[in-house]
Amino acid sequence: MVKHRSSSRLSSSSARFFSRKAVPLYLIFIFAFTIWILVFTSRNIQTDDQTQDHQQNHQHRDSRKNLQKKRSEDLDSQLWTPPFSYGLHPCVKPSSRYKEFIESDRYITVRSNGGLNQMRTGIADMVAVAHIMNATLVIPELDKRSFWRDSSVFSDIFDEEHFIKSLGRDVKVIKKLPKEVESLPRARKHFTSWASVGYYEEMTHLWKEYKVIHVAKSDSRLANNDLPIDIQRLRCRVLYRGLRFSPPIETLGQKLVERLKSRAGRFIALHLRYEKDMLAFTGCTYGLTDAESEELRVMRESTSHWKIKSINSTEQRVEGLCPLTPKEVGIFLKGLGYPESTVIYIAAGEIYGGDDRLLDLKSRFPNLVFKETLAGEEELEGFTGHATKTAALDYIISVESDVFVPSHSGNMARAVEGHRRFLGHRRTITPDRKGLVKLFDKVERGQMKEGAKFSNLVKAMHQDRQGAPRRRKGPAQGIKGRARFRTEEAFYENPYPECICSSKEHKEP
Repeated sequence: MVKHRSSSRLSSSSARFFSRKAVPLYLIFIFAFTIWILVFTSRNIQTDDQTQDHQQNHQHRDSRKNLQKKRSEDLDSQLWTPPFSYGLHPCVKPSSRYKEFIESDRYITVRSNGGLNQMRTGIADMVAVAHIMNATLVIPELDKRSFWRDSSVFSDIFDEEHFIKSLGRDVKVIKKLPKEVESLPRARKHFTSWASVGYYEEMTHLWKEYKVIHVAKSDSRLANNDLPIDIQRLRCRVLYRGLRFSPPIETLGQKLVERLKSRAGRFIALHLRYEKDMLAFTGCTYGLTDAESEELRVMRESTSHWKIKSINSTEQRVEGLCPLTPKEVGIFLKGLGYPESTVIYIAAGEIYGGDDRLLDLKSRFPNLVFKETLAGEEELEGFTGHATKTAALDYIISVESDVFVPSHSGNMARAVEGHRRFLGHRRTITPDRKGLVKLFDKVERGQMKEGAKFSNLVKAMHQDRQGAPRRRKGPAQGIKGRARFRTEEAFYENPYPECICSSKEHKEP
C-alpha cells in the first residue's frame, strides 16, 4: 500500500516535471516559427520592394528616354521641318476676266541688266509690260557688261522653246525681229521704276510713231503692290513656270541636289555673299586688312554705275547693311542649334580672301560643300567662265535645299525666298543682321560667351524669321512719294497673297 502510494507520487511528480518542460519547448517552437514567418515575409517584402524599385527605375529610364527623344524631335523640327503652311498652295491661273493677247505688229526689245536673278525678275516684268501694251516680245538680250562679263545668251541659260510655248496665251514671243522692221527707227525708253499699269497704258501713245520700243533696263519696271491680280499672276507664271533653265543646267542642278541628299540626307544651302563686288559695292570692310579695304575702295570709285562712293564701313555694319562674314555665319548657325555634322552647301562665287577666310566657318562646320567638289571637272566644263550658268546651279540647289540661309538680302536671296514660299513655305532663315552685330560685338568684347545664353538670344531673335506664311510687307511708315517703293518688300520676295492661295480655293496641279 505504501509502495503503491510512493509509486503514484513519483508518477505525478514526473508528469508535472515533463509538463513544465513541455511548456518552454512549445514556446520555443512558437517563437521559432514566428521568426521564420517574419524572415520569410521580410524576404518577400524586400523582393517586392526591389521588384517595385526596379520597375520604377525602368519606368523612369523609359520616361527619360521618351523625354529625350521628344526633345530631340522638337529640336529636329525647329531646325529642319518647314513652317506650318496652313494649307496654302500656288495659284497662278488667270481669272475669268483675264484678256489673252491679240496678235500685234508692234514689238518690244529688251536688254536685261544685272546678275542672273536681277535679269530673271526683270524679264518677268517685261513679259507683263508687253501684255499690258499688247506688243510682241523679242527674246531678251542678257547683260554682258556687268561685273561677271558673261557672254551667255538667253538660250544658254533658259529653255527658250519652253519659254515661248508656255506663254502662248499671254504674249507672243519671237526669237528676233522680222527683217522688215529691223531697220525701222526705235523708241528707246528707260521706263520708270515700280510703275503702275496706268503708266504703261499711257506709254502706248508711242505706237503712233514707232513700231519698235527698245527697253534699255528691265529690272523693277513694275510696282510691287496695287496691280491687277491677273498681272501679278502672270509675273509668277513667267518666273516660276516659264523661265525654266536650259536642259544642261537643269539636269546637272538636279544631279547635284540628289548627290547632296544621298550624302547627307538633308543640308543647308548657304548663300554666302562675300564676293569682291558685293563688299566693294556695300563698302563693308570689317575684318579685312588695310590693303584689302583699299582695293575695294578703288573698285567702288572706278565703277561708274555705282552712285555712292564714300561709305562709312562701321556705320554700314551697325545698321545691318553688311553681309555677314563667314565667321559670323558660323557663330550664327551654331547659335541656332545646328550640329557640327551639318552639311552646308556654299552657294557663292569666289569668296574674297579665298580659303583662309573660310577657316573660322569650317572650324565650326567642317562639312562644307562646293559645286567644284560636288561635280566632276567634265560636268563643269561648259560652266567655267560663265558666272550666270554657275549662279543658276546655285539657284536650283538653294531652292531644293532643306534650309536656305542668305548672308545678305540681295537679288538672289530675295528670289530664292520667294520661290521657296511659292513651293510651300520651305524653311528659309533670314538673319537679323542688325541684331546679330550687337551680339557679335559683345562676344568680341568679352561681355558674352558663345553658349546657352547666347544661343537663346539668337533663337528668340529669329523665331519669326523662318519663312512662315505672311502677307507681303508694305512701305515703311513716314516715307512718302516714290521713295516709299524702296522700302516695300519685293513682290518676288513674297508673292503672297496674289500667287499663293488658301485651302478654300481650288488647288492647281
